[in-house]
Amino acid sequence: MTFARTATLLAASSVLGVAQTASAPAPWAIGPVQLSGTIDGYYNYTPNHPASRTILYRNFDYKANAFSLNMAEFSLDMAAEPIGFKLSLGAGRAWDLFNFADTANGFDNMRYVPQAYISYKPQKLGGTQFDFGKFYTAAGAELTETFLAWNYSRALVYANGPYYHFGLRTTTPIGKNFTLGFQLVNGWNNVEDNNSGKTVGVTTGLNFGKFAWYNTYYGGPETPIGQNGDSTNTGFRHFNSSVVNINPSDKLNSYIQFDYGNERDPIVGSHDWIAVAGAAKFQITPKFAITPRAEYYYDKDGFITGVAQKLKEFTITGEYRFINNFFTRLEYRRDWSDQAVFERGQITGATKNQDTFVIGLVAYFPPPKN
Repeated sequence: MTFARTATLLAASSVLGVAQTASAPAPWAIGPVQLSGTIDGYYNYTPNHPASRTILYRNFDYKANAFSLNMAEFSLDMAAEPIGFKLSLGAGRAWDLFNFADTANGFDNMRYVPQAYISYKPQKLGGTQFDFGKFYTAAGAELTETFLAWNYSRALVYANGPYYHFGLRTTTPIGKNFTLGFQLVNGWNNVEDNNSGKTVGVTTGLNFGKFAWYNTYYGGPETPIGQNGDSTNTGFRHFNSSVVNINPSDKLNSYIQFDYGNERDPIVGSHDWIAVAGAAKFQITPKFAITPRAEYYYDKDGFITGVAQKLKEFTITGEYRFINNFFTRLEYRRDWSDQAVFERGQITGATKNQDTFVIGLVAYFPPPKN
């Protein structure tokens, strides 16, 4: 989660706020092109036994009481020296949901292409890089690929935020500790725009190693043209995501994230949502880690979740590494709301809480350096 999600990698998968475009392993390469990939799957059990076989407010691990392939991904990377590129190809349930907005709008050509962009880094601009294409969002703390995240499930702030954008982005290092970025993109989660307006993104990163602060702002019209009987660009959306990383040692890493969003609807007025999330990863032994996570999501007008509610979530994840690049995660998660929004059996909106138990297996290549 640029970040959070595209900042410089601090310590492979042990630190959030890292680049999604690289992992720090020993390279597998064909000439200047680096090869990498991942595959993971899970079994998710909920005692609510929803008839729909889906778990509400999840983006990836949403299949209930079933084995499922979450994601498989293969990536090609060439560093911009001065021209480079990234191309990722994916399969699995994760990418169905990841690209849901584009698919729902009738654009399915890049459904299984999580990222595809070209890069240009002019030698005389002091490290400034330009990327054009489809790329992961800069907003938020959690990362898309499971092996780069701390928990198996993604937080509410990830599931309800932007996933990717299509357009232009730049990043510029200013001194040793500060990075500034600018983006001009079609909007949220769409390769083809749903209106003629554009969304502007501004990213900042202040990184001192053990302490880092990343802030991302996106602003632009997001309402599809014609949705409100209007042919102009209406429904201007503001979204700001701020992430603080505190990583005092190799055995303890943590983050806290604060999000605020507002969408102006020309007919029904303004919609607001606020969220706070935090997690800490405790590396108990070289092979075993525990990560608790908690969050509060206030969807004041029901714009994001469909129901005006105060939604909370607590997760605890245990991770065991068989070898460096192959591990399992066992996770318990409880979601609860002040409204009856969760499905139980044949009844939707039957209960205010939802418990899930998931076991996942994750592998990635190449393996990290020891």
